Formats: sequence, structure tokens, C-alpha cells
Amino acid sequence: MTTDVSYEEHLATLSQGSVDLHFDPFVDIDWSSYDVSADNPQWVLPPEHEMGAHPWYQALPADRQRQIGRAYMAQVAKVGLEFENLLIRGLMQYVYDLPNGSPEFRYVTHEATEETHHTQMFQEFVNRCEYDAPGMQKWTKTFVMQNLIPSFARIFPEFFFVLVLGGEEPIDHMQKVYLRAGEGKIHPLMRRIMQIHVAEEARHISFAHAKLTEDAPGMGRIRRGLLSVLTPLAFRIMADMILIPPGRMCKELEIPREVIQDIYWGAPERRIVLSEIFGDVRMLTSKVGLADNRVARHLWKRLNIGGTPSRFRGEIHDRTIHEPAAVDHHAA
Repeated sequence: MTTDVSYEEHLATLSQGSVDLHFDPFVDIDWSSYDVSADNPQWVLPPEHEMGAHPWYQALPADRQRQIGRAYMAQVAKVGLEFENLLIRGLMQYVYDLPNGSPEFRYVTHEATEETHHTQMFQEFVNRCEYDAPGMQKWTKTFVMQNLIPSFARIFPEFFFVLVLGGEEPIDHMQKVYLRAGEGKIHPLMRRIMQIHVAEEARHISFAHAKLTEDAPGMGRIRRGLLSVLTPLAFRIMADMILIPPGRMCKELEIPREVIQDIYWGAPERRIVLSEIFGDVRMLTSKVGLADNRVARHLWKRLNIGGTPSRFRGEIHDRTIHEPAAVDHHAA
């Protein structure tokens, strides 16, 4: 959010954007026109994909590559819809007692509508892949976690919107990597889904950035300190939760544990990707003063999500292989 635009004006722009450009998965996707059969060679993962780039995967027979690629795409969609489900529930708790005339009510309900469409879109894709994708790790499906995460929208809304970014940024970052790889790199149905998702998530991420920019500076010292420590922890946990396939899936597909460990995040180039994912939120936390104490600085570095903050949202970072550096808290 630019400094010469008020928070209310920014909300009005986002709300109008939701009116001017929105999607319905059962109108804007011609589901029957896509070949989702198991023998379609378009399921083979490209080198731009984290699994597709691994030598173990590249050495597999074509039928195994297709099997794993199809399952991976279904898993991505399943995780996405489960995260969106938690997000929708939190957003509905957040708006429940907003006062009449609140400009947040209109935008947040626009966002919840779009996220609902995303869950329909992702589930339809999973169903057509004919793979029982397990989704997120088992611990996230417990009664406590299913209710705790949305409840932060009321008891600690600043942290809730950190969790929102912790879920949205990894998915958005990886989808943009695949889309930038060009036509033919990802199954065309998944590519269409990613195009829709990225287009609408741009507004959702913009709102979360704007919300934290608006609210974080006014927090008390203790609350701000707590949030500064929770933020890097939440980002790293959610990156693993969203991107790493669960044990059940790896066992079913006979993916060796050492391959998963290498991809997430053992190899030096993979640690660079982990750092890149959070370039935009490092920019945000630096801007609003959530990375300016010793404990927070140590956590960003220790969790391998430190590095130079983005100069602007969506900046594409140079992938020179190196160990992620500490957060530059004095960057603009």
C-alpha cells in the first residue's frame, strides 16, 4: 500500500477490483475440454517443479513420472482448499461484529466469496485426478487446530493476518514460478486454475499487507514483541505444512524419505527457494517494525527464511546459490 493512499481508499479499490474481475470455476473453466487421464504425458513434472527437478524423479519410467505428477497436482489443490477453508472461517469471525459503515466488511466478504470459489475449483480438480489426496499434515486436522486458527481473527487479528500471509505467500510464489515457466510446463488444467488463483490472490495478499501496515504500528510494546517472534515461526511452520507432502502420500507413491528431505530443504538451492518465498513479507515486517528485536532477528536467520527484503511486491530474486543472509532491517 502506497503512503499517499489511505487504508479506506485502498479497501475501496480492492472491493471494486473484486467486482470488475472475478471468476466462477464452473463458468470460467471448461472442465470437460481437458484430458485428465492417467496416461496423459502432460502430468510429467517439469524441471521448474521442485520434484520435477530432482534426479531421482527424472530417472523414473514415464508411467511413474505421470503417476507422481498427477498426485502432486491433486495434493497441491487439496492443501489449497483446506487452507482456504480455515481462512474463510477466520474472515467470517473477523467481520461478525464490525460496526455498520465499516469499509472492511465489504472487502472481506468479497474475499471470502472468492475463496469459496477457490475451494470449489480445487476440489473439482482433485476429484477429476482420481487420487485421494490427503491434504495437510494430520496435526492440522485436529479439533483444536481447526478451531484455534480461525479464532485468532477475533482474539489476535494481527496474528491471524500473519497466518493468512504464511499460507498465501508460499502457494502464490510457487504458482508464479510454474506460470513463468511458460505453456506446456504444467498440465493445462492446473495452469488455468493457477492463472485464476494468482489473479484473485493478488488482492487478498494486498489486503493482508495493508491491514498489517495499518494496524501493527499502533500495537503496544508487549503485543508487538509477541507478534514479532510469532511471525517467523508461523511463516516457517506454514511453509512446511503447505509445501511438504505428508508421509501417507510419500508412502503410497514410494517416494524415498531422503528425496523429500533433499527437496525440503536440504539442498542449498532449495534453501534459496525457501528464503525467496518470504521476500515480500520480509519487506512488510521491516516496514512495520516486526523484525527489529534480537529474538526476531535470530529466528528469521535460524529458520532459514532470512535474506534481503523485496524492494517491491512480486520482485523476482536472483537465484545465486548461497546460504540465506540475515534480514536487512534497515532496507527501505
